[in-house]
Amino acid sequence: MKSVTDKPIKYLLNTHHHGDHTGGNQSLLASTEIVAHRNARANLVKNSMPGLPPITFSDEVSVNLGGKEVRARYFGAGHTNGDAVIYFPSHKIVHTGDLFVRGAAFIDYANGGSSDAWMKTIDGILSLDFETAIPGHGAVSKRQDLVEWKASFQKVRDRVRELTKQGKSKEEIASLLKVDDLPGWNMSPFFQKSLPGLYDEMARAR
Repeated sequence: MKSVTDKPIKYLLNTHHHGDHTGGNQSLLASTEIVAHRNARANLVKNSMPGLPPITFSDEVSVNLGGKEVRARYFGAGHTNGDAVIYFPSHKIVHTGDLFVRGAAFIDYANGGSSDAWMKTIDGILSLDFETAIPGHGAVSKRQDLVEWKASFQKVRDRVRELTKQGKSKEEIASLLKVDDLPGWNMSPFFQKSLPGLYDEMARAR
């Protein structure tokens, strides 16, 4: 931040509760207005994590910075049940948090994550007028990158659903599921952690 401005940080928005997105809360609480979706705060409490945001919202909250509006929006669950996106209308930029990453998805079922809801939530993000998408992890991207990532995610869901139709077990899914043909996707530890819950979701939907 000091390379960009010497002014104090006035607002901090947590896109969700995971420590790599809230780790600075505790050191900034005394001087900064910290904002999060109410479910993100509840997840911080549930997981006994420090730095609880004093300000929460349900659907949308906005601030004006230097005459430019910045909106925090909640479109629904996905990565967790408390994922917010940050939208800069005048710049046509959206920061997605981990609702979009340049890699395989992590569905945090223990904290309200859902692949079904995630698809609808991405549709909500795509209803915004933006050209640039800043993912939770990975390089700054374009709108089309999010469209293509969602399509890859849907292919993963379809493949898991097909394996459940074939009667494959949860244990077999990890070795049988192929994702290497999908740009950026791989069998990362966090993605593998998501597979039992994804199996259950797709088994219910078959």
